[in-house]
Amino acid sequence: MTNNTVLLLRRVLPVVATDLLLIALACLIPALSHLSGIALYRFNPMLLLLLVGMLMGRGSTNGLLLAVLMPLASAVMVGMPAGAKVVCMVAELATIAAAYGWLSHRVPCMWATLAAIAMGKGVYYALKALLLPQAVLVGTSPLMQIGAAVVWATLFVLLQKRVR
Repeated sequence: MTNNTVLLLRRVLPVVATDLLLIALACLIPALSHLSGIALYRFNPMLLLLLVGMLMGRGSTNGLLLAVLMPLASAVMVGMPAGAKVVCMVAELATIAAAYGWLSHRVPCMWATLAAIAMGKGVYYALKALLLPQAVLVGTSPLMQIGAAVVWATLFVLLQKRVR
């Protein structure tokens, strides 16, 4: 093997392993929720997994991959999220990854993260209103959503400083 191949494997394998772990965790969220009796979706765990993926994968490109694969894998393997909600979640997470990738070079990390999350939520609720008009639009209190976003964004920013 050439030095380039070894270097590539040292960079790619940890990211792939982390991504597979994050996808598996995304699939476990519904089961953990049922077993614990806690509505874990209220804490936006997919957002946390996405941010970890972006942190470990060193960027929003890996985040875009996870934004698509985590909800799809969970829907296929455990049936949650169901139906059109998968589309809403993929769009939300992809918006967060893409917006963060663009904003992170223009504004401080915390603002980029919070703005990206807000944009993602806007896309999620717009699509939910279009695709699921009979469903309750906002199932988790806005205060809980803001709290989760601030906690996950703060954790992301603090960890990002340690990783770089």
